[in-house]
Amino acid sequence: MDYLSLDIFEGEFFCLLGPSGCGKTTLMRMLAGFETPSEGSITLGDQNLAGVPPYRRPVNMMFQSYALFPHMSVEKNIAFGLKQDGLPKDQIAERVGEMLRLVQLEKLARRYPSQLSGGQRQRVALARALAKKPKVLLLDEPLGALDKKLREETQFELMDIQHELHMTFVVVTHDQEEAMTMADRIAVMDHGRIVQVATPGEIYEQPKTRFIAEFVGDVNILEGHVQGRENGLWRVKASSAERSLTIDDPDEVLHSGQAVAIAVRPEKMVIHRDPPGPGAVNVLSGEVWDIGYLGDWTVYRVKLATGEILRVTRANASRFVDNPIDWDEQVHVTFAPDAAVILAE
Repeated sequence: MDYLSLDIFEGEFFCLLGPSGCGKTTLMRMLAGFETPSEGSITLGDQNLAGVPPYRRPVNMMFQSYALFPHMSVEKNIAFGLKQDGLPKDQIAERVGEMLRLVQLEKLARRYPSQLSGGQRQRVALARALAKKPKVLLLDEPLGALDKKLREETQFELMDIQHELHMTFVVVTHDQEEAMTMADRIAVMDHGRIVQVATPGEIYEQPKTRFIAEFVGDVNILEGHVQGRENGLWRVKASSAERSLTIDDPDEVLHSGQAVAIAVRPEKMVIHRDPPGPGAVNVLSGEVWDIGYLGDWTVYRVKLATGEILRVTRANASRFVDNPIDWDEQVHVTFAPDAAVILAE
């Protein structure tokens, strides 16, 4: 783990996103008290958590494996932490009932984990973690064991629960779509460092580094060299295009001759069968190499003369398309100057 500094706001749905081994879970375990930082401090509100054991912290953690007690019913699993804290029986019953209603498991209160589906076990683990009303709930890959459809549904349920409770949620995941859906802000990590902290929209549309652009979502990377600035737009010479690319990225400070990468998302590229008009900018030509039909989108893989492959997506707004673009056709791909981001790193 490298040196890092991070602020998480009260009541925020915060996500730590990054590839396996980047340090996400280690950082979360430090917040929970299972790991001790070699230096520095962890502060929750006005409380310095240094030296405070996990069971004394106003923090609870929901593990990826759920870690339910197989010999206990749903309601007893949820009540376990409350009993350990010595709460009166009537308060425990009230809190367990409240949690069962929150996760919609009232009818399954007396079942055992082996009698539940994966999604139901996930809800029990969530209810148990929430029962003690921690100030911060830590969730380590909480949806990793669920199938795709159930995972998507549960993402929105978690968002609703977090909003209802006004509690701080910190989630660790390597699933970009999961992070983009749930989080108010995302911290992207790489090799123990936090590379960028921003809203999902900023992470996707304004990545600060090539790593982020390539890790979050699909992207096309065009290599080139800066030629200069003209009418407020950068001119970049790329081997993949016959004419210089025109990029509207006012945030970058560049110099002539500098090597840069141009990042363009596939949905921001437009594919044409006919050559664009003489005034068109950012034109790349090639051959349709592959076509993938995904229902809501069609993905075209276009091979340029340089051998580079571009991914271009087109929304399937109509059920039927007359004379659709097919394999092996010569096509032209364009994108607007403000559709691209210049990455100097």
